[in-house]
Amino acid sequence: MKLTRKDFGIFFLALIAFLAAVVVSGLIPIRASSGHWALTSWFLNFAKRRSVATHSFGIHAPPLDDPRLVLIGAGHFETGCRYCHGAPGEPLPDIAAGMTPHPPRLEERVPTYDDAELFTIVLHGIKFTGMPAWPAVSREDEVWAMVSFLSRYPELRTEEYRALVDGASTGSPSAAPSVVRDVCARCHGADGLGRSRAFPVLAGQSEPYLRASLDAYRTRQRASGIMEPIASRLSDDEADDAARWYAGLDGGLSAPVQTKDLEAEPGREIASRGIPSRRIPICDACHGGSGFQQEASFPRLHGQSLDYLESQLRLFAEGERGGTRYASLMRVVASHHLSPDEIRAVAEYYAAHEAR
Repeated sequence: MKLTRKDFGIFFLALIAFLAAVVVSGLIPIRASSGHWALTSWFLNFAKRRSVATHSFGIHAPPLDDPRLVLIGAGHFETGCRYCHGAPGEPLPDIAAGMTPHPPRLEERVPTYDDAELFTIVLHGIKFTGMPAWPAVSREDEVWAMVSFLSRYPELRTEEYRALVDGASTGSPSAAPSVVRDVCARCHGADGLGRSRAFPVLAGQSEPYLRASLDAYRTRQRASGIMEPIASRLSDDEADDAARWYAGLDGGLSAPVQTKDLEAEPGREIASRGIPSRRIPICDACHGGSGFQQEASFPRLHGQSLDYLESQLRLFAEGERGGTRYASLMRVVASHHLSPDEIRAVAEYYAAHEAR
């Protein structure tokens, strides 16, 4: 019997009607407890890996062997990722094990992806898996820090992992508020000097500035996939306690490091005099130094690390750095007036003072 176009049309309409009836009937199981069929699991995994490979094409990883990047990634993993993926030497958490698909064991899965693919997964997440996107997709620098940590993850033993995530919080002074001991010290240290110069120095910053910064993170006025989730979980009292504690500590700044004096000279000129012909104001007028009084509403910059200062100025220049109500002042200066070389010079000048 020869089939006509009409026959084919009837067949496809009947097929569509049948599939629609199956969906409407609710016969298709969506129970996480039953898992995926083998064919479904293969298809989803194949589609996922092809998508990741395609969308990571052309992404070039920066150098990721800096130990400070590993520390940054480890701190966030403990607070944001461990509850689904577990940790080295630990079984997959019970709740996560009940998901379909359940989160993978990273020591097994990470080696199957390259750095660009890991970056794509961490930045954008994966639909239908429970893997979220990075909370602040503009902060690619934070994502690369997580990739740096993940690249080391498969070789970590339990004690090495605990040293990475707990190294600064163990032994915190009992006088420190519980929020400092349990949350902040993991990265910033109870002394507020920042672990291994990987994190910004909080000691000696003004209490109003620290409190306003936490509020900026809580309201997503300042983008950070690391700090936004932490700040959003703090109560007002905890935020007050943390700001008060770190503001009351000595920043412990040394004299400028002599080996950096020549490098810092162009930055010192900008910081202490500005560039009037280009309407670049004096940095020290707000941030302190060169005989100017430190303004409580602005951060203290002396003693911060070079990488941190340069990255923050770059974020201002790119229009990605928010913050307190005065952040708009810096966006104008950085984006329209400071060149990349000048940003580097200013960062070198302020970083030439080291926290003890």
